[in-house]
Amino acid sequence: MSETNTFNPLDPMGVFKTMRDANTDAWAKAMVQLVNSDPYAQATGTMLDAWLTTSAPFRKALETVMTQVLAKLNMPTRADVTSLAERLTNIEMRLDDLDAKLEESRRPARKAAAPKTKPSPGEPSNEHN
Repeated sequence: MSETNTFNPLDPMGVFKTMRDANTDAWAKAMVQLVNSDPYAQATGTMLDAWLTTSAPFRKALETVMTQVLAKLNMPTRADVTSLAERLTNIEMRLDDLDAKLEESRRPARKAAAPKTKPSPGEPSNEHN
């Protein structure tokens, strides 16, 4: 049976369902208006700023403890991994540069050393007999 907004005397919960749906729609509209307002955005921004400011010392303490734990476990820290990634990127860039220079120096040598190939059967020959 499909739901309609008409009154059904055989459905004792129908009135409550209709009231629930109307209430939910009203709350949804009110919340959308509230969340899209400038005062709400400013209040949320203020709360986030306060939270970030107060959590900074705890975050720093956690990073210090984590660094010590990782050092005792002989595992790399975030700084170690970041440093390694930067070094590998630098090496990769240098290899690319070397590859490009090598390719440049090979071009003239390839053109000079290009062998003359014999044409396949059916192709006209560039050589005169």
